[in-house]
Amino acid sequence: MASEHQMPASKQQQASSKIAIFEQENFQGRCHELSGACPNLKEAGVDKVGSILVHSGPWVGYEQASCKGEQFVFEKGEYPRWDSWTNSRRSDSITSLRPIKVVRAPRQPLPTRQTKDSQEHKIVLYENPSFTGKKIEIIDDDVPSFHAHGYQEKVSSVRVQSGTWVGYQYPGYRGYQYLFEKGDYKDSSDFGAQHPQIQSVRRIRDMQWHQRGAYHPTN
Repeated sequence: MASEHQMPASKQQQASSKIAIFEQENFQGRCHELSGACPNLKEAGVDKVGSILVHSGPWVGYEQASCKGEQFVFEKGEYPRWDSWTNSRRSDSITSLRPIKVVRAPRQPLPTRQTKDSQEHKIVLYENPSFTGKKIEIIDDDVPSFHAHGYQEKVSSVRVQSGTWVGYQYPGYRGYQYLFEKGDYKDSSDFGAQHPQIQSVRRIRDMQWHQRGAYHPTN
């Protein structure tokens, strides 16, 4: 598992993270507000998650308690019903939630491109476990389709050098979601995937502006 997964939110982060959970669709029914991680919503008195309003975030929800099972990434905005936060069609259940720790790399003096590792977002995805086989390197960019860029391999391991990312099972940011925080994921089971299939990826930017970056498929 990556070394920085599921760390407790700092006091500063908790103060800047706020989410409202409604038990019915379209922001109706009982409302519960959170400013920090909740490993079991049912034990906290939430019978069902029908809609979600993210005041500040980002957040990640999990199908099961203790941050396990299918993942759902929430950024600032409104989610009036379950199919607004997932299209995997597998589950409409959220049982635990936590704020996502967004770590911003320090700004570098211009020109930033002279230093390869100075970007705010950098992720490398590998064909085989333990960071072997063909790989793709993505720097400060969102990629809606790996196939469109010539990469048609599976993704069995991932190394996040900077930034926070979410990968998707299918092109166009569809299917199962996989949260990638800074660290190493040596096998697809480390990021919660039953099969080593990721076909699109994007940055979690916490509403921040970023320059367009670069996508590098390599052998």
